[in-house]
Amino acid sequence: MTTQNVETTLHITNLISQASPVVQLVMLLLFLASIYSWYVIAKLSMGFKKATRQDDHFQKMFWSGAETNTLYNNAQLNSERRGLEDIFYEGYSEYLKLKKRQASIQQKIDGTERILRVGLSRDQGTLESGLNGLASIGSVAPYVGLFGTVWGIMNAFIGLAGVEQVTLATVAPGIAEALIATAIGLFAAIPAVLAFNHFTAKSEAVYSDRALFAEEMVALLQRQSMGSSQESE
Repeated sequence: MTTQNVETTLHITNLISQASPVVQLVMLLLFLASIYSWYVIAKLSMGFKKATRQDDHFQKMFWSGAETNTLYNNAQLNSERRGLEDIFYEGYSEYLKLKKRQASIQQKIDGTERILRVGLSRDQGTLESGLNGLASIGSVAPYVGLFGTVWGIMNAFIGLAGVEQVTLATVAPGIAEALIATAIGLFAAIPAVLAFNHFTAKSEAVYSDRALFAEEMVALLQRQSMGSSQESE
C-alpha cells in the first residue's frame, strides 16, 4: 500500500463511510444530539435575554410610583405577559379576591404569598425548559461515543485475525474510525455541559431576583392593607 493510498484511506470522510453500521449509527445519533444541544443553547440564550429584559422593564414600572391597580389592569390586557409581570398579576389577583371576601390581613398575605410561590415555580420551569436535555447529552454522549469506539476496535481486531502480517497501515484505519466516535461524543458533550452550568447559574440569579421582588411586593401589600384597615377604623 502506497503512502498516497494510506492518506486517502485515513481521510475522515472515508473513515466514517467505511465504518461498521453500528459505529455509523452511533455517530449519527451523536451528531443529532449535538445539533439538538446547540438548538437548546440558542433557545435558552434568547429566552434568558428576553426574560431579563422584561423583568427589568416591569421592575422599573413597578418602582416608578405607578399604582398597583394600573399595573394590574395593564397586565390583564397583556395576553403574552411573562416573568415578573405574570407573577405580579397572579399574586395581585389573589389579593383582590381575598380582599373582596373581606379576609383578614394575615389571610390576604398568606394567600398572596402562596400564589406568588406557585407563579415563581411555574415561570421558572418554563424558563429552564431544555436544561434537562443538555444535562442528559453532557453525561451520556461520551459513553455512547466510547461504545462506538469499543465496537469499532473490536471489529478492527477481528478483521486483523485473518491477516498474516500486521503493519501500521492495516491497523491505523480501523483504530482511527473507531476513535472518531469518541471524538464526536466529546464534541456533543462538552458544549452541552458548559451550557448547562452557564444557564443553571443564570436561572438561579433570575429566580433570586424574582423571589426578592415577590417578598417586596408582599411587604408593600401588607403595608397597604394595614393602612386601609387603620383608615376604616
